Amino acid sequence: MRLFLLTALTMAAFAANSVLTRAGIFESGLDAFWFGTIRLLAGAAVLALLVALKGQWAGWRNELNASALLGLFLYIFGFSLAYMRLESGLGALILFGMVQITMFAGGVIAGERPPALRWIGSGVAFAGLIYLLRPTGTGVDLQAALAMVVAGIGWGLYSLAGKHARDPLVSTAVNFVLVAPVGVLLALLIAAPTGGWPMSGVVLAIMSGAVTSGLGYALWYRILPELQRSVASVAQLTVPVIAMGGGMAFLNEPLTTQFIIASVLVLGGVALAVLRR
Repeated sequence: MRLFLLTALTMAAFAANSVLTRAGIFESGLDAFWFGTIRLLAGAAVLALLVALKGQWAGWRNELNASALLGLFLYIFGFSLAYMRLESGLGALILFGMVQITMFAGGVIAGERPPALRWIGSGVAFAGLIYLLRPTGTGVDLQAALAMVVAGIGWGLYSLAGKHARDPLVSTAVNFVLVAPVGVLLALLIAAPTGGWPMSGVVLAIMSGAVTSGLGYALWYRILPELQRSVASVAQLTVPVIAMGGGMAFLNEPLTTQFIIASVLVLGGVALAVLRR
């Protein structure tokens, strides 16, 4: 029961990132680049403190990984830009589908030989994303969707790099601490503040970085060794659904037939790919 509750709490934290980012950028009006930067800074502060309390900073250089740094950068800012015009559940579905496809492709490139069922499942999931992003008069904003595709590729790269981390918590802290200054520079160059920031957006960005990202990732790495790989993968199937529910409850986002069909294809395909017979 303990493991189940901790897993559920972690998935809720992941989904909350979508709702908080959507609310912070679309509802409050905080610039997307600054939302991502504040999120990075808040996450870096919390993770650095956690590592310091455990006395583990001594070996931080061993956790340097260029792919992880690039992946985190693409994820954070693609995620923020996408939620300027995407709804919470829709964005989470695109993100989740691209993460799974990126990790699948990375495994194949690395020499893995996936079974037929995994190929079929990945193909179904990819077809769901194609259906979701197809050009329609009232469909998904393509530029925002592409930004989330980039975010999903980034998080997939970050996850693949994490397989080689000696200490996942230290690795995550190092990545946040090193990418945060780049985010500050990017935000200053592209979106220099011309006036006051909306306080509600700043608070949401801090919550997303410190709580649902920093503490959420730390909790995930704590329970991950106790979960079977298939269970961990399937658990993440709940994230788009939780994000959709949060968007409907707190942001008055609608539930569309297109989203339902795409969800069945993407989540069903991923389930086929990760579950054994």
